[in-house]
Amino acid sequence: MYIGKEKINITDNLDFFARQVVEGFLTGLHKSPYHGFSVEFAEHRLYNPGDSMKNIDWKLFARSNKLFVKKFEEETNLRCHLLLDTSSSMLYPKDSILSKLSFSVYSAASLMYLFRKQRDGFGLTYFTDKLNFFTDAKSTKSHYYRLIAELDQILNGTLLESNRKTNFPRIITDFVDKIHRRSLVIIFSDMLNFSPSYTKDLFDALQYLRYKKNEVVLFHVYNNETEKMFNFSNRPHTFCDLENSNSIELNPVNYKDEYSKLFIDFQQSLEMKCHQYKIDYISSPIEEGFNKILLSYLNKRSKLF
Repeated sequence: MYIGKEKINITDNLDFFARQVVEGFLTGLHKSPYHGFSVEFAEHRLYNPGDSMKNIDWKLFARSNKLFVKKFEEETNLRCHLLLDTSSSMLYPKDSILSKLSFSVYSAASLMYLFRKQRDGFGLTYFTDKLNFFTDAKSTKSHYYRLIAELDQILNGTLLESNRKTNFPRIITDFVDKIHRRSLVIIFSDMLNFSPSYTKDLFDALQYLRYKKNEVVLFHVYNNETEKMFNFSNRPHTFCDLENSNSIELNPVNYKDEYSKLFIDFQQSLEMKCHQYKIDYISSPIEEGFNKILLSYLNKRSKLF
């Protein structure tokens, strides 16, 4: 099937899925004359006057016509933490091949595969109104397969209760004291709480995460067609809150313009707040596929070294 412009074989084997996504992404990256960097440059930096000539990678010079020196291992290792919102609202759309939660799980698996290629350490945390699972950042093969198995259980719903709410501000506060300073924290969430007081508490917690010298990337996951544009057929629909089972019946056509404006205003406010706190905000409609996720990580990584 096609997700965005990517032809993806959705499979129950998460490792195979991650491999096909990453290898396809890297093939496209290397073919493009405009990408500005490739994955191999993550282990190099530009030559500076005074650097030892013996550390120049002459093979890379032959391909790029630029002088690069090989980074030492302590310069290249990065601690990455994947933080997944697994509250019930992430199950939307429930009747689709790809929900917000499954998109986040597939994205996390693909990132972990890429982390391994980059020799970066990675950990996984997922949460509802409490921390359900946490691991330190490691880069071993056994660690990778352990986390793939954990993601697989999320995907199959075997670890998750129904009507799961979230308490993102408290989660961030608990999480930040468990990780090393100067980590890269990558968050997947639909951010579905429009309350001003909740938003304030959340960004207070995220500010504390930044205060601890961590870099933060927020992937705002949503379904563009229905959650943002509110495109439904012109007839009465019953809308259910997946976190508390409340429901309401209405014809969405009567509320489309007002709802879409509220969503877009909220999204813009979220992006502005992230910019204010030097958090990378990435709008991530699940219809657009996974390349954007991988490219955002590589872009962020290239700025850190």
